[in-house]
Order: sequence, then C-alpha cells, then structure tokens
Amino acid sequence: MNILGISAFYHDSAAALLCDGKLVAAAHEERFTRKRHDPDLPKQATKYCLEAAGIAVGDLDYVVFYDKPFIKLERMLMTYLATFPRSLPSFTKAIPREARL
Repeated sequence: MNILGISAFYHDSAAALLCDGKLVAAAHEERFTRKRHDPDLPKQATKYCLEAAGIAVGDLDYVVFYDKPFIKLERMLMTYLATFPRSLPSFTKAIPREARL
C-alpha cells in the first residue's frame, strides 16, 4: 500500500511517502524552490518522493492532506493579536482566505 501525505498552504509545505507502512521518502518544498517557508502545494517534493520510491501517481492507494484548521486559526490569531496594530493589513488579507478553506 502506497500512501502520499502532503502538508501545505500555511508554511513549510512538504510531502512524505509511505510504502507498506515504511517511510520511503520525505521532503520540504522549499528545498526545491529555494523559497524559505514555501507554503505552496508541494509539487516538486511530491515528485521527488514518487521518484525515490520508483512509483507513479497511479500507483498511490491514498493521498492524505494534513491540516488542523482550529489550531492553525488559533496560531494565526495569537500572532496577529501580539503584533496589533501592525498586523491589521495582513490580518484582513489572511482571515478571509482561511475562512474559505
């Protein structure tokens, strides 16, 4: 059984691949994009994991996405409150985006 796990859209996006319950490969997207704390979908990290295992996307049994939205929201709110009022412009951009998820 091949399971690809991804984490993205906050910071430090990454991918990890388990094959028959064993970790085969894992990588942060920033290692490929050279963009510190890259939050984007980990396309290149996923490609690396699949190549390391010698499998294709069609060989995956499951793809799982990691996110704990309430913990993420709490962390964001605490950061914005700690840096208010400087954080207000960033807050007004981020919260509507997060509410859509």
